[in-house]
Amino acid sequence: MLKADGWTLVYNEMMDVEEVVSDAQKLKQGLKELPEPVANPVFVVVSGLPGTGKSRFSRKLVERLPSVIVESDALRKRLFTSPTYSAQESHRLFNACHRLIEELLGSGIPVILDATNLVEQHRERLYHISQRLGVKLIIVQVEAPRELVLQRLQGRSRGVDPEDGSEAGWSVYQRMRTRVERIRRNYFAVDTSRDITSVIDKVVREAKR
Repeated sequence: MLKADGWTLVYNEMMDVEEVVSDAQKLKQGLKELPEPVANPVFVVVSGLPGTGKSRFSRKLVERLPSVIVESDALRKRLFTSPTYSAQESHRLFNACHRLIEELLGSGIPVILDATNLVEQHRERLYHISQRLGVKLIIVQVEAPRELVLQRLQGRSRGVDPEDGSEAGWSVYQRMRTRVERIRRNYFAVDTSRDITSVIDKVVREAKR
């Protein structure tokens, strides 16, 4: 054990980096088949509360815009057999997700990040990734009426959608509603209680522009 404060700090930072790299590789192994690299990959950040339809929107978008979906709820289970959704656990998960996203984008692979992304301070890290790599950032805020969200979350508990990797229920939705912060960048807004085709079209056009 290193006792000098300076050396201890360096040692801990090195261990943190090793953990992030290892975690990112575990997450990468959980991804589906990657699309072909492109010269100008885009980074799509999908933001919204549980049950608003982020994953459905992402799956529809990837049909039109070949990308890899980095879905935080599904990938959490790659790192943690029995997730607790604690702050420490989420911190480790998203450090690994950000590392993975940088690796994918740096290799020319377009990325769709499917996560709540509710807090602007957390989104700032995503802005920095796009700026550092020089890739186009597209933000989509997904919304839905509370009555529909409740219906979807009740269906989630019954396993209605086998592709839904989230375990967040109504109580989680209620708690997270108080944490939503305004997005300080340009973004597309989509209400998934309506036809989402027009927003998909706009995102695809922006990605190819």
